[in-house]
Amino acid sequence: MTTATRATGTPSAIATTAPAQRSTPAPAPSLPSLTGLRWIAALLVFGLHVNNFRYFDGTGGRIVSWAFGAGATGVSFFFVLSGFVLTWSARPGDRARPFWRRRIARVVPVHLVTAAIALLMAYTLEHQTKPTLRQGLANVLLVHSWWRPWWQTLDPVSWSLACEAFFYAAFPLLALLVRRLGARGATALAGLSVLAVLVVAWVDAQQWVSQPLDSLPAARLPEFVLGVAIARLVVLDRWRGPGLEASLALAIIGYFLVPQVATEYQATTCTVVGFALLIPAAAVADLRGLPSLWRGRRLVRLGELSFAFYMVHLLVLRAGTNVIGLKPRYDLAEGLAVTAVAFAVSLGLSWVLYETVEGPARRLLLRKRRPTVSGRARQTT
Repeated sequence: MTTATRATGTPSAIATTAPAQRSTPAPAPSLPSLTGLRWIAALLVFGLHVNNFRYFDGTGGRIVSWAFGAGATGVSFFFVLSGFVLTWSARPGDRARPFWRRRIARVVPVHLVTAAIALLMAYTLEHQTKPTLRQGLANVLLVHSWWRPWWQTLDPVSWSLACEAFFYAAFPLLALLVRRLGARGATALAGLSVLAVLVVAWVDAQQWVSQPLDSLPAARLPEFVLGVAIARLVVLDRWRGPGLEASLALAIIGYFLVPQVATEYQATTCTVVGFALLIPAAAVADLRGLPSLWRGRRLVRLGELSFAFYMVHLLVLRAGTNVIGLKPRYDLAEGLAVTAVAFAVSLGLSWVLYETVEGPARRLLLRKRRPTVSGRARQTT
């Protein structure tokens, strides 16, 4: 999961106004609509888990299932968005080690804190699964999604971070290759990525692999590569997709098709094209100053909190089972009240995590080191 809010402007404006002698390249222009959309994706995942925990019965349950039964596709949105934002914000001449350092600073502190909270919950609360030593280590090292029996270890949503860790490992090489692509090459790569998603979904449906593919990092790589390819087209100013309203409509149609035609990984086939159109459409709207529902100040702020919210909300729902029990199935009014409490607690904790862990840890880990005395002496000799 990545943040798309950076300095404002357009690529062409930056290129023409930058001093010829400047050694540090200007940051990529801001794309606040993508940060706002991150919050919507996180909210879909929250709704999915509320549905899975069966807070609602009767009509309320049917409404929540209809609205959020396909909420897992929010993770697919994150994967496509991650490839897009990393490509958009990539620094010319950037090397692998600084890139990996920035990614570690971005995701690992919150991951370690939520893993520690999950471990504490496992040994102090009921209805929690205690991980083995190997499972815990695999989770901390973000390799647990490679082995299906471990993928829900500790904080269950961290399986997607294991996928992201794999994407980050591959990105420096992928970025090196993509920078050499023109518009036709990037379009071909996007098409091949969509085709790969369809092939993986078909293989998963045939159960040819010993484990389901929806959590396997290698199986989710095409979604990330798709984001990389469409970002390349936007960087080249060659994106020719539909506008924001039409793209949003297609994404919504695909989302509500999921319960009708697909399950597990196959759900990705319903939404991947809509997401691949919506993300660059929102980016282009920001670059050209076009109207966008997603760049409002409050929505962007929620988008900034979305990673912490995503990481903590399921722990809140799990802890809640010690108060309200497993699958309580309330009527509509009671279900809304309990959901509102769970949402408020999750959002409050996400703010705490963002302000006390995510932001400070990132600044600390990315702080420039001062040269040592001996280093300064060598520079003056």
